[in-house]
Amino acid sequence: MNNPTETDTAPATGSPLSRVRLKLREMWSEPKNKALSIMFGVFLLAFFVPWESPRVSSALQESFLLLNYYAREHVILCLIPAFFIAGAITVFLNQQAVIKYLGPDAPKLLAYSVASVSGTILAVCSCTVLPLFKGIYKKGAGLGPAVSFLYSGPAVNVLAIILTAKVLGLQLGVARAVGAILFAFVIGFIMHLLFLKEDRERTTNAAMFASVEDDSRPLSRTVIYMASMIGILVFLNWAPGDGDIVWWDMIYRFRFAITGVFAAVLAYSLVRWFTRTELGDWVVATRDFAVQILPLLFAGVMVAGFLLGRPGQMALIPEEWIAGLVGTNSLWSNLFASVAGALMYFATLTEVPIMQGLLGAGMNEGPALALLLAGPSLSLPALLVIGGELGLKKTLTYAGLVVVLSTTAGMIYGNLVVNLL
Repeated sequence: MNNPTETDTAPATGSPLSRVRLKLREMWSEPKNKALSIMFGVFLLAFFVPWESPRVSSALQESFLLLNYYAREHVILCLIPAFFIAGAITVFLNQQAVIKYLGPDAPKLLAYSVASVSGTILAVCSCTVLPLFKGIYKKGAGLGPAVSFLYSGPAVNVLAIILTAKVLGLQLGVARAVGAILFAFVIGFIMHLLFLKEDRERTTNAAMFASVEDDSRPLSRTVIYMASMIGILVFLNWAPGDGDIVWWDMIYRFRFAITGVFAAVLAYSLVRWFTRTELGDWVVATRDFAVQILPLLFAGVMVAGFLLGRPGQMALIPEEWIAGLVGTNSLWSNLFASVAGALMYFATLTEVPIMQGLLGAGMNEGPALALLLAGPSLSLPALLVIGGELGLKKTLTYAGLVVVLSTTAGMIYGNLVVNLL
């Protein structure tokens, strides 16, 4: 007689709730049951949603228009370079070096400083930073430093902070800079403490970080290769100024020439320093990131467009409703601004003109800061991708920390502004 396996006896042990969860997980893992559930969800939408309503029809149109904008403005110029950088991180970056400087046991000040500074240099949006986050996380970076990098890339954006101070006022610009830098450290460190045990287990499992590495290649060549791709990503997406910052406008005017120089360096390094096998591995890793991330991003962008639309356009939830709910510095107003910011999608630097319009519509300074701290670093599309990589528990914890800290910062700042004025 065969002995019962652990799987066979698992449903008979544990609480009734755990047995129900196990049964539901088994049912969901069946492909046909999963397909049936999706079809049932589509049926409910088709049956109950009043598609003939002007607001719903407009929201549906905004969903596709936002996806159209995202595809034209961000996929080619932002995401594709980011996918190639993430693939290069996975294939060519030395795993032990990543663990040494960004692992869970790395010196904390060094690890979080490197993570925060790296994010600052990139100056990307909440979606473009995702492939890079997945790259360093898969390569062995600790959860804390990886999350610090995930937050700092969109939030500690030097260009956005300068634009915030110029358009929305020096006080709000300084508050955003201080809050974003502080949050990058605090959120990452709290995540490190909360999930330290399983994070150490993850980084000690060498099978999770299997990749092609060539330790014989000089470090200088790897640095030049990675820097050339980062240069392409940064300068290809350099935003225009308004004529007051000379060096900013000068870089924007010559951004394609600067990008061309970095592209030439990249082409030289690919031809001279890498074998065809290595380049093939790099392309495969890049493809895998795109396959994992793009479907969730596109779905999230469409949902965000359906609910909130593009700036200044009517969707299911009009902007004036949001402005009307954040006219005071109450706990509710700051919390609402933080949650709304965590769900909205902000392209790089677009949060500044959006906030300018909301402040003009009566938004309080406190909720404005709360939205600036939560919005650029999170979005519904980003949360879907982060959930696929970290799981529901860690993703909700990360989003909760961003919302709570942003709400607190907004209330403190709002009270300080009132007292100072």
